[in-house]
Order: sequence, then C-alpha cells, then structure tokens
Amino acid sequence: MYALSFGELLWDIIRGNAYIGGAPFNLAGHLAKMGLQSFLISSVGSDDLGMRALEEAKKYNVYTSFIKVQQDFPTGTVEVSIDSAGHPEYIIHENTAWDNIVLSSSQLKELEEKEWMVFSFGTLAQRTENNRKILKVLFRKVRAKHTFYDVNIRQNYYSLELIEKSLSKSSIVKLNSEEVVVVSDLLYNKKLTEREFTERICGDYDVFIVCITRGARGCAVHSKGDFMEVPGISVDVADTVGAGDSFSAGFLFALLSGKSLFEAAEFAVEVGAFVASRSGAIPEYSSDLKERINNL
Repeated sequence: MYALSFGELLWDIIRGNAYIGGAPFNLAGHLAKMGLQSFLISSVGSDDLGMRALEEAKKYNVYTSFIKVQQDFPTGTVEVSIDSAGHPEYIIHENTAWDNIVLSSSQLKELEEKEWMVFSFGTLAQRTENNRKILKVLFRKVRAKHTFYDVNIRQNYYSLELIEKSLSKSSIVKLNSEEVVVVSDLLYNKKLTEREFTERICGDYDVFIVCITRGARGCAVHSKGDFMEVPGISVDVADTVGAGDSFSAGFLFALLSGKSLFEAAEFAVEVGAFVASRSGAIPEYSSDLKERINNL
C-alpha cells in the first residue's frame, strides 16, 4: 500500500537533544514502520542537519524521492519545552526549507501515476504562499482513496479560510479536544460539544470520518451519524511529542487493513499511548506492539 504525506521535515530540540520530527514526517515514519510504502513531500537545507534528516528518513524506511535539498534555506528546527505533565510547547523557526517545498514536472507526473491509499497534509505546512500553491496542485494531481487532514494548530499559523479549504478537500479529519474548541469557535462562532462539532463538520464539508484525540482519555470518532468513544490507556508519560501523529498512523493503518472504525480507533489509542510512554516521536516499537501490527 502506498501512503503519501506533505509538509514539514525538521528537528525537534528537546532538553538539548535533537530528534527528527515534523508531524507529516512522524506520520510517514510510523506508517513505514507498520509496513506501508510511505513517501514524504518536503524540503531540507543543504546543511548538516538536512543531510542528517535524509539519513534519518531512510533509516525509518521513508522514501525520500520527493524531498528537495534547498541551497537557499536552512533545515527547519523547533525548540520544544516540556511541562510537568509532559505536554510540549513549541518555538517554530520561519523561512526554512520546508516552508519552500518544490516539485519538478517529472515528480508531479510520478505522483499522478501512482494509486495512493492515503494522502495526508496538515495546517502548519500551509503557512507560506509557496506551499499553499504546491498543495493546490497536489489536490488535482494525487489520486488517493483517502485524503487525511491533521488540523494540528500551532501558534498563529492558521485562519478560517485555510481551515475551511482544507476541510473541503478531506475525507478523514483528525484534531485534538483543545483544537475542537478553537475550530468550533472559528467556524461556527460558538463552542459546540464534540458530538455536535463532528456532525456539523461531516455535514458541512462532506467529511467521511472525524477523529478527536483526548490524550489520556482516549478518543472519539464520528462517521455516517455514529459517534463512538474509546477509553484511554494509562501510561507513565515520557513526552507527548509525536503521540498524535502515531495515533493518526495507527488509525489509518488499521482502517486501510479492513478493520472497523471502532477497531481502528482502539488500535490508534494503543499506539498513541505507547509513543507517549517513550521519548521522541518515533521510538522503537515493543515486541507486543509489533505483534499487534502483524496480526492486523
């Protein structure tokens, strides 16, 4: 199965240590670990961090043929501070390579010729006009069974127009419970309940599935009028960096493997809890988790 992700490839600096990251890369990395042929569209600088990022992508079996090495922009970095509850705060540096993604005509043709199971994108990578133009082209070119939108609000890098356009291109939408409050107020000028919110999103934007992550409290999923809740799994949290991305990968992997909506959400919660219990966004999987993946 082919999976395609679009957006940031960068380094998260956590407690002085550098971890390869960016939500689209984290998603691509987890999908690759689960057995999909996972491709990332992004850009890195021609600096040392850029070369290391390409090496890391290959180490995680993420295909790099759509990652451009930029001469004029540095590889992206994000300074991450972790609070006492393990929740991250970010300083995201601007005007970096991933803000300036480039694709050649031959690459666009290759993307157009493949049949993708899922095409994933987020909000943050659309903070530049350049990337918004590229993504608009990709929506026309890429043929995918599912288009997955990770709302992933960061700082002030979002707008009503941007979120509305993204929702209108999506079949599956994922956001966390805090983002529900922000997006609900942005779209409807009031704070809807999670059930009301998911019903409105599916109806107004023709979205097939909405996933809401709730951290330690699990998640909620909505599709075709059904609203289901999955309880969380208690773990000792190391940090939550990448936990949401691993949830997304687990959900997509299980869904594409033919599991029901509830089964996919259960597995996603399991993966997200495991990643939250480890440092870094793409830790080595336990033998138990590997067995679960093989069984799926």
